Amino acid sequence: MNIRPELPDDVPTIRAINDAAFEQEEEGAIVDAIRDAGCDSVSLVAEEDGAVVGHILFSPAVVEGPERPVVGMGLAPMAVAPDRQRDGIGSRLVRAGLEMLRERGCPFVIVLGHPEYYPRFGFEPASRHGLTCQWEGVPDEAFLILIENEKVMESVRGTVRYRDEFDAAM
Repeated sequence: MNIRPELPDDVPTIRAINDAAFEQEEEGAIVDAIRDAGCDSVSLVAEEDGAVVGHILFSPAVVEGPERPVVGMGLAPMAVAPDRQRDGIGSRLVRAGLEMLRERGCPFVIVLGHPEYYPRFGFEPASRHGLTCQWEGVPDEAFLILIENEKVMESVRGTVRYRDEFDAAM
């Protein structure tokens, strides 16, 4: 299994994996829109025997700090081909992406996801740090954060905002 940055030739397969994994088109459309926006995102694929079997996207997320906005990343979406789910591919994608972001000095990563899955990577409820999700009705236990730079984040409280491309899916 090779985890690597997406390439232009991967785009149709990434879309197909997202559409199949989520059984809808919203997540794939978000990936395409963020890619088209040209923002500072991290898009990785899991490749096995020359075939892409999984994808993960990290895109900028912002929380207002006491003196200025603090930019971190939001993990979403992550998708694995349905016939390859539960093989550890998603975990490998998450770990590789988080390591890349650590190396870049990213202060935090948020995710709106399964509270049973993401704590294994160090995520915890964002509310423990005085942070809330921009969308109303999100369960506290599902809005999670991994703080990579305690010093940068120590006095940061408030609402965390994903990129506007996510609004269509919410």
